[in-house]
Amino acid sequence: MTATAQDEHLIRYGAQFSPWLIERALGSYVYDGDGRAILDFTSGQMCSTLGHNHPRIVDAVKASCDGAIHLFSGMLSPPVVDLARRLAAILPGDMSKSLLLSTGGEANEAALRMAKLHTGKWEVVGMTGSWHGMTAGAASSTYVAGHKGYGPAMPGTAAIPAPNAYRCPIRHCQGTCDMTCLDVGFAMVDAQSSGSPAAVIAEPVQSSGGVIVPPEGYLQRLKEKCRERGMLLILDEAQTAFGRLGANFACDVFGVEPDILTLSKTLGGGVPLAATCTTAAIEEDCHEKGFLHLTSHVSDPLPAAVGLAVLDVIEEEGLNARALEIGAHLKAGLDAIQQRHEVIGDVRGLGMLYGVELVKDRHSREPDAERGAAITRRCMELGLSMNIVSVGGMAAVWRIAPPLTAGREEIDKGLDILDTAISDVVAGRA
Repeated sequence: MTATAQDEHLIRYGAQFSPWLIERALGSYVYDGDGRAILDFTSGQMCSTLGHNHPRIVDAVKASCDGAIHLFSGMLSPPVVDLARRLAAILPGDMSKSLLLSTGGEANEAALRMAKLHTGKWEVVGMTGSWHGMTAGAASSTYVAGHKGYGPAMPGTAAIPAPNAYRCPIRHCQGTCDMTCLDVGFAMVDAQSSGSPAAVIAEPVQSSGGVIVPPEGYLQRLKEKCRERGMLLILDEAQTAFGRLGANFACDVFGVEPDILTLSKTLGGGVPLAATCTTAAIEEDCHEKGFLHLTSHVSDPLPAAVGLAVLDVIEEEGLNARALEIGAHLKAGLDAIQQRHEVIGDVRGLGMLYGVELVKDRHSREPDAERGAAITRRCMELGLSMNIVSVGGMAAVWRIAPPLTAGREEIDKGLDILDTAISDVVAGRA
């Protein structure tokens, strides 16, 4: 398909199409039709955490083609049972039950349905800047963008301010969040509640919202707020699980156990795979109440086989520890670039997930989305694929998330290109 054909025949869905058509991908690189290598600093859509087309992923897909790719929803295959068992062995706390699905939005949808059925309530609290998916329930609790023009959200949804220390949502803190925003947020929720609070859904580290890392103790206090109101805590670990923060789960990093945990991007290695995980007690109660979440591709064999391969590679190659080591090198490089360029207002993140916020000047902290987009384009011209948040109020933040398998040389190459691209744009050379 040519660039002209893509403009003529594809429905545009929010992301601007790259003018370069990508014909293959391998490791930390994607390649266009001319064979030009483009270093991928966002692991595709944050999904190819093992790099593109990792040999173990390819082998798992090939093996499934000789076995079973898809089955009737009531039929189970060995990879599905094995993956559920593997997850149960490493999930936080008392979690031991998993529902294997296709996308993060679908996993969050199932989590919300379970929370409502289990509690017998229906009000859901999310966070400003959140992204949980585009299905009805998940989209209703997605607050970074996607509400305008689509009519009413699900009844009973509300948002509390995200703990953004760089841009305090209640104009209270600067640089260090003292969690006043959490207390204010729940005071507003309580004032609006009809008395039927079911769940809070949150990303441990917000990604689309600008890579917002909560302060120490925040998630524990959030869980306390839930307990006080009889609500379940759902943590959406689409982007933070399986090595991205240097651990299997952000829950382990922050020391909190949710009631329901959702997984997706980092579990599938580039293949559509998601999971909704919870305790045996919650699952049993939902089952007795008739929990229903049948989909065409629930418990499919092929993605489950890929998920097993992903877990194997993370363990065998020590990618959790590697993410901390390479991530520290990445952070040091980003900090050095920040020192050289006034346009970078803040660098934040953990492990191998960082946000770089662009500003017109560091005093006013006014976001500079226009120049950020120009630098992103220049990076692509120089052979580096970046991801700048292009929607919502955080439209001036790069999300930097290279594959966990990226080496120091690849990280240094990406940092050099980024440094050059910033200089070119600021100097008016691009």
